[in-house]
Amino acid sequence: MAAGPRCEAGVIRYRVVALVLLALVCASAAEARDYKLGALEISQPWARATPAGAPAGGGFLKITNTGTSPDRLISAKSPVADIVQVHEMKMDGSVMRMREVEKGLEIPAGGTVTLAPGGYHLMMMGLKGPLKQGTNVPVTLVFEKAGKIEIELSVAGLGATQPSH
Repeated sequence: MAAGPRCEAGVIRYRVVALVLLALVCASAAEARDYKLGALEISQPWARATPAGAPAGGGFLKITNTGTSPDRLISAKSPVADIVQVHEMKMDGSVMRMREVEKGLEIPAGGTVTLAPGGYHLMMMGLKGPLKQGTNVPVTLVFEKAGKIEIELSVAGLGATQPSH
């Protein structure tokens, strides 16, 4: 018995729905999510992909302090790197300099601090392998008052200037 037009349309519709669901699952696997730790809200955590053999990579995110007292990001660590430091890039005359933020990065009460390319960022040094686009990088952030939180940075493409969506 041959399948009629209704049966063929049903099979096609089923396949389209299955492909859409599969695409959504794959897209959300490396999608950035937001986190909350006490009065701190951590949003848009992401990293740039790195080429094979790269010794370091950058991590970026926003930290909003909804509380009435400041807090401080004092350290970070990740199993993908030997060392993770909070760094700052800024102009020193006509030269761009990058350095570790000594004593941590203050998150003012009622304020937001953005870690982004060209400014504050997480510097992951001694990478144990390349950061690959479409994957997630686990990072533990340690705050002076709020404590520590495990987050994941979604990895965007090489040279990305913002998180991929």
